[in-house]
Amino acid sequence: MLIASYNPKNTGDTLVVILNQDAENQETEIHDDVVRIYDPKSHQALGYNFLQASRILPEIADQNGQVRLTANQVEKLNQYLTAHDFPNELELDKEARFVVGYVKAMTDHPRSDHLKITQTEIDHNQELQIVSGSPNMRAGIKVVVAKVGAMMPNGLIIWPGELRGVQSDGMICSGRELKIPNAPQVPGALILPDDYQAVGEPFDFKKAQHLFS
Repeated sequence: MLIASYNPKNTGDTLVVILNQDAENQETEIHDDVVRIYDPKSHQALGYNFLQASRILPEIADQNGQVRLTANQVEKLNQYLTAHDFPNELELDKEARFVVGYVKAMTDHPRSDHLKITQTEIDHNQELQIVSGSPNMRAGIKVVVAKVGAMMPNGLIIWPGELRGVQSDGMICSGRELKIPNAPQVPGALILPDDYQAVGEPFDFKKAQHLFS
């Protein structure tokens, strides 16, 4: 997994690269203008901050928000890490993080009167258990699934977790959460037309711009 973001207004010329979920305890190692964040228990890298990012990747200077790095950009960052005595451990992430899903089954949450437990099919015939609070949730619908490692338009990153004691691995999104133009500004899963896209396909954000027009 590799999530990169660049927000010069709030964090200056810093490219934030996230590789893993936060650990209970974290430590940092700083070499010049590169910061490595890691888990001291396992020594696993959690992420990097490149504090003068536009010197390495001048083309990102006019970007804001999530940066979808190319293979060439990842290679340049790895070369920079090596030059600063860090391992070149960044790997290009080609996996689609927003996909069309199909809710195969739904049951009530045993500890909540509004949460539902879904079994939702995504890509590669994989089935996820996702807990949802959407009032329109039901079995037999096509939805948009933000998989673990997805960065939402508002900057939230989706991690595995528990909702009132039940494991949830992903999120079923609303049109509002996906920032789709004219989407209803109320809670509720975005239910896709049956012929919109095949289950498991990467969600087409460009096509979605006309869903509510």
